[in-house]
Amino acid sequence: MAKEEPPSVSRDLQELQRKLGLLLESFLNNSKVVAFMKSPVGRFLDRHPFVTLTVLMFVTMSAIPVGFFLLIVVLTSLCALMGAILLEGLVISVCGLSLLCVLCGLGFLSLALSGIAMMSYVVVSCLMSYCFSPRDGDSPGLEQPRCGVTSIASAFCLSALPSLALGFASLWP
Repeated sequence: MAKEEPPSVSRDLQELQRKLGLLLESFLNNSKVVAFMKSPVGRFLDRHPFVTLTVLMFVTMSAIPVGFFLLIVVLTSLCALMGAILLEGLVISVCGLSLLCVLCGLGFLSLALSGIAMMSYVVVSCLMSYCFSPRDGDSPGLEQPRCGVTSIASAFCLSALPSLALGFASLWP
């Protein structure tokens, strides 16, 4: 024996049907939906409701796996990017330390070469002033200093030679 529904349930179902009809009508009156329904794909889906339902179910059910796949792709890309950044940071650090070592070596080399150039200048200038200084008997009437030193600069040159030689010798192993 079938039990009859009370009139309030029937009235609630009719109200629900009316609300769904209004919702469907507002959806179908949307300008984008109307434009889609006038397209060839929309007309095909309108004539083939089973295909429409199949496509709708497929898109709905595939949203979660596709979402997970895209999430994994994004996370993998971020991890690879972080790995590349870390690797790039490591490479930059190693190259920076190598550059620092090369620049320190060049600094010491330039210091040694400037010392050699300065010592060579002092030695050559001292030798030139010693060799080309006037000697006894070259100019009568001029009193000549001893050891051929004719000026304070020449005296400095001759007195600085031993200390320059020792200082230069300490640069080399």
